[in-house]
Amino acid sequence: MKKSKKITIILVILIILSIGVLAGILGFKIFKDNQNKQEQLAEQKQTVEEVKAPEPTKPIKKIKILDLNSKTRPYAVVINNTPVAVKVQTGLNKAYMVYEFPTEGNTSRLMALYKDAENVTIGTIRSSRHNFIDYALESNAIYVHYGWSHYAEDDEKGGAINYINGLFDNGFWRNNPEKLASEHTAYTSTEKIKETATKKGYKTTAEDTVVLKYNVDEIDLTEETHVQPASQISIPYGSKNNTTSFKYDEESKMYTRYENGKACVDHETKENVTTKNIIVQKINYQMCSDNYYWKLSTVGSGSGYFITNGQAVPIKWSKSSRSAKTKYTYEDGKEIEVNDGRTYIEIQTNQQKLSIE
Repeated sequence: MKKSKKITIILVILIILSIGVLAGILGFKIFKDNQNKQEQLAEQKQTVEEVKAPEPTKPIKKIKILDLNSKTRPYAVVINNTPVAVKVQTGLNKAYMVYEFPTEGNTSRLMALYKDAENVTIGTIRSSRHNFIDYALESNAIYVHYGWSHYAEDDEKGGAINYINGLFDNGFWRNNPEKLASEHTAYTSTEKIKETATKKGYKTTAEDTVVLKYNVDEIDLTEETHVQPASQISIPYGSKNNTTSFKYDEESKMYTRYENGKACVDHETKENVTTKNIIVQKINYQMCSDNYYWKLSTVGSGSGYFITNGQAVPIKWSKSSRSAKTKYTYEDGKEIEVNDGRTYIEIQTNQQKLSIE
């Protein structure tokens, strides 16, 4: 009896041990299976994450015509536009903005603005008019010219603006490849201007020097009020011998500048003179007290046109003081944005005709 009990006990112990071993083997198998599943899930998750990995961040588009964050002070340079001297114009395609003004004798003159432009030859340089100062002040620019009217002289000597005058200052030279009269032969450069400005103690940095608002994306004027085609623009400045015009090129989306029907070509680079945007600003004027120079009504308000990408829309302009920035808006009051590119601002009197086709 005792012997059978011992056997029974031994059998029970063996059974218990067998169950424990089996349980251990089963547990280890379950553990390994779970571990394998977790590893597989991790691999699948990694694969999914790799598939869904975000694309590299696209570079932010920036305006190319000028650095909007730059604090470099611009140069506003008066450039010859006398018909006989148009063929020696140099450096206009390096300017980010160019003004054209009506002047005495039914002529016009240009003022080109440069900012952070290096190694640019500019010419030919002509004399100052007091109305030009109003627009150089908008950009807090250093004003560069060769000679002046007595009205401009009074303004500049009175401290209206920092200026460099070729009559007295260094930074200019003469060149006459086309055998023109001496008044059509003065040149300067961005390097010479910088050197002279530094010698004269002018500040070469400034805040808030950009007049216009730029849009990095192409502007489509189709939805604006009273839009019209603008492939040919004609802007006479008082006589048949001084008509500025622009012709639109569909492929490049640029306008080529013409004077008296002939394409303007940079004398140095031999490139056509072009622009992306055109603003026509219509103003009133009266004769100065000497009955010779013109007094342009630059302060106040008026109408005009914004032209880009082969389209034109009517706009309004306003300027609260000589130094205030001119504000250009659509007819509904919304401020215009211009395309990334050079802008010509054509100041034209209300008495002078404008043609847009």
